[in-house]
Amino acid sequence: MSSSPDVRVRFAPSPTGQLHVGNARTALFNWLFARQKHGTNVLRIEDTDLERSEVRYETQLLDDLRWLGLDWEEGPDVGGAFGPYRQSDRLEIYREHAERLLSENKAYLCFCSQEELEQDRNAAMAEGRSPLYPGTCRGIDPAEARRRRGSGEAAAIRLRIPEHPIRFHDIVRGWVEFPNEAVSDPIILRSSGIPVYNYVVVVDDALMKITHVIRGDDHLSNTPKQVALYEALGWPVPEFAHLSTILGSDGKRLSKRHGATSIANFRDMGVLPEALMNYLALLGWAPSGGTREIFSPDDLKKEFRLERVTPSAAVFDMEKLYWLNRHYIKQNPPERIESLAEPSFIASGLLPQNPDDRVRAWFSKVVALLVPSVNKLDELPARADLIFQVNPAAALAAPDNAEVLALPKAGDVLSAFLQKIESEREPMTPERFKATVNEVKEKTGAKGKELFHPIRIVITGSHSGPEFDKLIPILEEGSQLALPAHVMSVRQRVEAFQSVWAKA
Repeated sequence: MSSSPDVRVRFAPSPTGQLHVGNARTALFNWLFARQKHGTNVLRIEDTDLERSEVRYETQLLDDLRWLGLDWEEGPDVGGAFGPYRQSDRLEIYREHAERLLSENKAYLCFCSQEELEQDRNAAMAEGRSPLYPGTCRGIDPAEARRRRGSGEAAAIRLRIPEHPIRFHDIVRGWVEFPNEAVSDPIILRSSGIPVYNYVVVVDDALMKITHVIRGDDHLSNTPKQVALYEALGWPVPEFAHLSTILGSDGKRLSKRHGATSIANFRDMGVLPEALMNYLALLGWAPSGGTREIFSPDDLKKEFRLERVTPSAAVFDMEKLYWLNRHYIKQNPPERIESLAEPSFIASGLLPQNPDDRVRAWFSKVVALLVPSVNKLDELPARADLIFQVNPAAALAAPDNAEVLALPKAGDVLSAFLQKIESEREPMTPERFKATVNEVKEKTGAKGKELFHPIRIVITGSHSGPEFDKLIPILEEGSQLALPAHVMSVRQRVEAFQSVWAKA
């Protein structure tokens, strides 16, 4: 365990793809622990997979982390006293320490070819043995090994696993022990000179003085090799905390087949960062003191305790995320929600590229009307169909509408309503609309759904929807605006419905 009193944690993603929610949760738990302990949060880019690493992925990683609300004191973009913070810039450091291990006989040169290693592996599996490296080159005299490498023979460097069980402390799981027989001598530097993950992560964590390694439990099996490296290099072993796996609703590891899994996906869907942060924190962390589920970022920084992280697998529940998102949408200032929703309306061709103040004022009413019925902001354009899209033929053909229109007094209500609206010459207001509906009620004797549902079908194409006193002003005002998609007034909707209904 580290003797340093100052907590230092790191998040070390690989820029080989989009930031997955599992990795985002790891980043969040590191950030929360650092903030709770008044420590240092380090961002390190693990880009030694040169074929798959791309600058665009690194850029998106940083953008996604910042969008989620995370920051760091040291990293490739902000610098720090323990850089460089990209592994591709640290190759000479890795070679130096590998050669030191070699000179101290804590590592050895391995001349086995890939074909030989594959043969050994296949033979072990055929015999029912674990496919561990059999130690073929472990006994070669070091001087002979150096001579062979000096003559140009390709050689990797392998660590000598010690002849004793490997133990380490895990804050989530307690003490963990692996028998040394279950851990084969790992390659730390390939014959190409490129170091391997289990080696570089130890060198980086030690030289960057990382005190707590918080990561997913898929790294648990790597840990004994890493602990052996710490011991061989004479460096203190950090505290580990291996976070539980995140599963999909089917009990299998969360992946793309379960739908959205990247931070970019959720961002594009219109999930708010504070909702996603709140939800990710609940995946594997058990808050103290009851069943509370809503935590602001500030709340999380105060409440989070690594000791309350559970080893049990967490299930990603999309409905719970949506519930939290609805909560945060309602809690946010309307201006922010409008600003976040506007690009999707522009992209859908419902708003002009540069809305003026009048259009924006009207749009704020549209968002206020629709927001209570959505889980995420990207649903708003489709929900706005009742404002922008009028299709009487489709409305009449819809089976659930047909049931409403088959009610005994529905036909009378439609006739009376259509006739009354067509005779109106004044601009429609909520008050005038209410008076019209009351006249239809008196004339037909209809009430409840027999009265309101047929009228709603005429106006919106559906028998259910928002309150008329909020909708009518939006339709009337929208019909006067120069929008890419014309909004029909109440009168225009009645005329369009009448022409189709007359032919039905």
